[in-house]
Amino acid sequence: MSSARAAATPARRPPTAPPRSFLWARRIFLTLLTGFVLLPVYVMVSSSLKPLEDVSGAFQWLPSGLTVRPYLDIWNTVPLARYFVNSLVVAGAATVCSVVIAVFAAYAVSRHRFRGRRVFTVTVLSTQMFPGILFLLPLFLLYVNIGNATGIALFGSRGGLILTYLTFSLPFSIWMLIGYFDSIPRDLDEAAKVDGCGPLGALLRIVVPAAVPGIVAVSVYAFMTAWGEVLFASVMTNDTTRTLSVGLQGYATQNDVYWNQVMAASLVVSVPVVAGFLLLQRYLVAGLTAGAVK
Repeated sequence: MSSARAAATPARRPPTAPPRSFLWARRIFLTLLTGFVLLPVYVMVSSSLKPLEDVSGAFQWLPSGLTVRPYLDIWNTVPLARYFVNSLVVAGAATVCSVVIAVFAAYAVSRHRFRGRRVFTVTVLSTQMFPGILFLLPLFLLYVNIGNATGIALFGSRGGLILTYLTFSLPFSIWMLIGYFDSIPRDLDEAAKVDGCGPLGALLRIVVPAAVPGIVAVSVYAFMTAWGEVLFASVMTNDTTRTLSVGLQGYATQNDVYWNQVMAASLVVSVPVVAGFLLLQRYLVAGLTAGAVK
């Protein structure tokens, strides 16, 4: 009898539990936010599976017919494969160079006290305040003059674009890794030195394995910065070295815009970034938060 009475009595809410109105408001807000985020994705996917005549007219939420032809035509309308390779080479090389240089620079600033250390850190971070358009013309003139004087083709080459992206991703990468290395106990370095490791050995064998989340976060930031950049890629490249962010403009001609192919190509070029983010998500979250609190 007592057990039946206890089962009929509603469970009491903990005194620290938020009010029900707040819970329902949060659910409604998250539902609306999810719809707001997924709506453009649905438009892209549905438009990429429609014939061109259906996309050119009024938008239909439920497509009358589906076709995968746009995903086949995107490789022939423009040289998308070449643009894809160019973007992979440029973004990959810029990411590797940025991470390698940032690891050594951040370790030196984090573990050694030298005159001008604070000035260097503030200067590195202050470079992020300036807009990219401010450096476009100076870099263009610099690359052209270097090419005329030395014969090194920086303008219109992958190397010049990699160097350009490196100048933007490297300062933030250094600053971010400084904070992460500061959160790693110095006792690990001392223990490595006792075992016979020098500064370089302590960095490569002890600090770098412990800083994998921070290095992954820096890698993702550097790759995404180079992968989706449009301003410098539109000026510093030619038909041979053009990247995806600029090459997608080729689906718009003087007579028509292949909207279904634009949507299909946009989804295809988003695959590497989305896949990499999903695979490295746990490292990325740990790397972004670990260096915030010592």
